[in-house]
Amino acid sequence: MRIFRIAMLAAGFAPLAAPAWAQAPHFNMMPELQSKTPEEKEAEAAREKAYRESLKKIPDARVSDPWGAVRAEPAKPAAAKPKTKTGSNTN
Repeated sequence: MRIFRIAMLAAGFAPLAAPAWAQAPHFNMMPELQSKTPEEKEAEAAREKAYRESLKKIPDARVSDPWGAVRAEPAKPAAAKPKTKTGSNTN
């Protein structure tokens, strides 16, 4: 009976310990940043330039409205009533 109590106690504390264990860092996810050589910097600059040039070659997308033929004309606002100078309401 005593072993059963210990097992139940351990089973009760295990779910509480799991989130704390999951937050502990187990390995370095951000290794030290290495500096680039001048050749690597030039190659990256050439890739970036080629990428920007390729973006300029993409034609502009047309604005399409598939529901344009179905949609009714927008409602026109009603004419505003002129205000009286005295400020009295005669309803």
